[in-house]
Amino acid sequence: MPEGDTVWRQARDLRAVLEGQVLTASDFRVPAFATLDFSGETVTAVQSRGKHLLMHVGEGIIHSHLSMEGHWDIYPASGTGQQARWRRPAFTARVILQTQLVSAVGFSLGTLEVLPSALVGNAVGHLGPDLLGADWDAAEAERRLLADPGRAIGLALLDQRNLAGIGNIYRNELCFLGGVHPAVPVGEVPNLPRILELAKRLLEANKDRSARSTTGGPARRDAAMWVYGLAGKPCKRCGSLVRHSTMADPAFPVRAARDIYFCPRCQAAS
Repeated sequence: MPEGDTVWRQARDLRAVLEGQVLTASDFRVPAFATLDFSGETVTAVQSRGKHLLMHVGEGIIHSHLSMEGHWDIYPASGTGQQARWRRPAFTARVILQTQLVSAVGFSLGTLEVLPSALVGNAVGHLGPDLLGADWDAAEAERRLLADPGRAIGLALLDQRNLAGIGNIYRNELCFLGGVHPAVPVGEVPNLPRILELAKRLLEANKDRSARSTTGGPARRDAAMWVYGLAGKPCKRCGSLVRHSTMADPAFPVRAARDIYFCPRCQAAS
């Protein structure tokens, strides 16, 4: 599941092959941008911002969000003499950016848009401090979380307006490591700075890994996770059976309720 560490890696890999390169072709397979052609334009920067990815090309910015299933793949360009077969279905490709050496293909992107550089704030201006950004500010993230002390910590951590980069896996794992049930109000969390410190440490530790682990164990879900996806299995700390439920966010009523996993003993609801 793409979270801030996934997007950071995607930006790193794309930056290595695209930054400073001239595009020889572009193919946007979404109606709103189908007529755009960036041929001859230079990719000047590739950045991650929380779970968003920004490519600066010429005078514009290609903004994408991986959502639940999106991914950017990199293949040898057709003119290099290397035959590259796409690893994902062609009908899921939403954009192809080609240089003399590579083709970068965005598959199943939840968001794909092209913005003038001056309007980049429309895409990411609402985001809180980026856990993997150079401007990470734990104090500002804490201030934003505490601005609504009655909100459940499990909802507040997912809200990218408070801090950027946490998805559902990290939300569940951080609540476990912090010893709080996801439904506990932010204002009642006993050590909020520690949870923010753990969030930073976990994303930093996983940003260079192809498979995520929050326990430090092998990258298998039963060993790599404390509670996420482990409903009905013994808690690694106390042996109680991990439980599963769902949690909807009243602040975003159109979004489906998300899965929560917790240990009833280690994470008492009250």
